[in-house]
Amino acid sequence: MALTIPDVLDETCDTRRALERLAAKWRILLIYALLDGPHRPARLRTRLPGISQKVLTQTLRDMESDGLIERHVYKETAPQHIEYGLTELGKSLETPLAAICAWALDHPAG
Repeated sequence: MALTIPDVLDETCDTRRALERLAAKWRILLIYALLDGPHRPARLRTRLPGISQKVLTQTLRDMESDGLIERHVYKETAPQHIEYGLTELGKSLETPLAAICAWALDHPAG
């Protein structure tokens, strides 16, 4: 079967839209952080040095909206116990991301 190269320059291309969904700075790193299971937001901030609370919150909301992660509230009253975990869609990125990691190891930067 021949590899089909999509026209990612076309704004209506599904591949382009998928790349745009993942292109935000912290999304891929959050997916990596959640591959080992759900985490509370404070733990995610610890695992991702440099991310602000505001950016973390907005990125998690956007990823939830895109169906990549799900938010679980374990305690309804304050203080709430909230965790974020990958959905099946989010987990399906593990293999493509592993391929990128393998490529990076084979082609280290300068």
